[in-house]
Amino acid sequence: MSTDRTSGFTDAELLDTLPALRAFARRFHKSPSDVEDLVQETLTKAIAHSSSYQHGTQLRSWLFTIMRNTFCTKFKVAKREQVGQVEDYAGRASSPPTQDWAIMGRELERAITNLPDSHRFVVDLVLVQGLSYGDAAQRCDVPVGTIKSRISRARIQLSKVLYP
Repeated sequence: MSTDRTSGFTDAELLDTLPALRAFARRFHKSPSDVEDLVQETLTKAIAHSSSYQHGTQLRSWLFTIMRNTFCTKFKVAKREQVGQVEDYAGRASSPPTQDWAIMGRELERAITNLPDSHRFVVDLVLVQGLSYGDAAQRCDVPVGTIKSRISRARIQLSKVLYP
């Protein structure tokens, strides 16, 4: 079989990949119409860019890459657009009660105060002052892993106290 394109694949080879393309598209979409749309768009792009296909390459893998990239691009665009969502400016006009934050702030301060000294110091350095793990490790003259471990244990202890 020949093709009217200057590519390394024939129309028959392209059609032979349809079942595999549909199966792969089902990983991205549940709706049969969305699956068919993705397969159709993949084939359209493959035909349009057939000159970039290198003879000897696995056609199915090349098509799967096109499909994955097509899905990812559409997903990013859809995530940005947020179609149908209208800003609720009336909801923004009110502000949450500030006393809740004051109470939670005091509870957090109390919980941090009750941490062991080594944990409290690294929490202050990394989580409050914003130092990197490396800078905190140099300041405490300990390995970076020790700082990470202390932060992890401190977070666990704080979670237990604040969210029993």
